[in-house]
Amino acid sequence: MADIDNDQNDVDENEDDIILSELPDDELVEQMHDDLYDGLKEEIEEGTSILLERGWSAEKVLSEALVAGMTIVGIDFRDGILFVPEVLLSANAMKGGMAILQPLLAAAGAKPAGSMVIGTVKGDIHDIGKNLVGMMMEGAGFIVTDIGINNSVEEYIAALEEHQPDILGMSALLTTTMPYMKVVIDTLEEQGLRDKYIVMVGGAPLTEEFANAVGADAYCRDAAEASSRAVQLVSEKRAREHNMYQGSEVT
Repeated sequence: MADIDNDQNDVDENEDDIILSELPDDELVEQMHDDLYDGLKEEIEEGTSILLERGWSAEKVLSEALVAGMTIVGIDFRDGILFVPEVLLSANAMKGGMAILQPLLAAAGAKPAGSMVIGTVKGDIHDIGKNLVGMMMEGAGFIVTDIGINNSVEEYIAALEEHQPDILGMSALLTTTMPYMKVVIDTLEEQGLRDKYIVMVGGAPLTEEFANAVGADAYCRDAAEASSRAVQLVSEKRAREHNMYQGSEVT
């Protein structure tokens, strides 16, 4: 009798298995959102490949399947439903899909949502929050250059000059290292570079008031807010640059 019950359980489990290749496009995309939420990298890679085989463009897969799925993850992280370990799993699954898409996006000349250099400030060796922001930014379609921890102003400026990003992101966890953010921003001002970059700051002890005081463009309390704010700020920056270019053409 026990053997019969075990056989029946095996049948029930097989019936519950989802075969991604048999799902229509809309259901497959919804399933990929769920798989991203659950941090299932292999399933995301399979779903990405299936959509591409069905004729989806790499940009469409990125936008509708991956970025939309990570947006849900970001919202639930912000609201305290998901926590850091779960978001890291989701970000890792996202990277599996991105590894497939990136060569196709590059070949098609697709423009990323933006680019960012991010690092923890001098004297501070904490990096979990910074790493999480970087992953969420990649999930939002950004090219992210992570320069690590304990960065001097010279290291920040060297990275900015090398990568020419839209955004400079600075992180600090220690109250003693927070003032170094102003050192970096003041140096950018002195060298005539400040207006070239959007400066975003974050870290547990920071506040909106502190960010304003040091001259940052934005303070973000968590990775989800950072990614959504970055999209908005880069969009506004590009619109300003476009209007300036149009104006110079007219004159």
